[in-house]
Amino acid sequence: MTRKTRIRAALVTAAAVVTAATVTAGVSAAGPEESPRPTRKQIASFFDTWNAALRTGDPDQVADLYAKDAILLPTVSNEVRTDRAGIVDYFEHFLPNKPVGKKIRTIVNVLDDNSAIDTGVYEFTLTDQDTGEKRVVQARYTYEYEKRGGTWKIVNHHSSAMPEG
Repeated sequence: MTRKTRIRAALVTAAAVVTAATVTAGVSAAGPEESPRPTRKQIASFFDTWNAALRTGDPDQVADLYAKDAILLPTVSNEVRTDRAGIVDYFEHFLPNKPVGKKIRTIVNVLDDNSAIDTGVYEFTLTDQDTGEKRVVQARYTYEYEKRGGTWKIVNHHSSAMPEG
């Protein structure tokens, strides 16, 4: 065994001992073990973030909540949006109605540490740009979220007006 091989073997052994001691102590190199799995409440709260972005009136700020490859099937447009430009375009036309959303019913399914689905019924109060008259639109929704690069993003958003509403 050469001197270089002995040194390498000693370093590997030392690293293995340190790793084993760390695992035995129940502490990872990043700190105390915490479950990365999100709670249902955390996932449901993403709607509040999205709703607050709507109130800014800034389509880019809303689009920032979507992944680059997100799909949006919007409530008041027949066009499927499959990229950021399409999502921004939709919100450029939707936000002048000053939408204010409110969840009526929500069902959250946490799939794993990095993905979840929030589905249910919400309603939007919209304000007519010309008359100032308000109307309420009730819709079914599904948000699919994925954690990408440490940040939760909307990867699929489907919203359709209630057929009997």
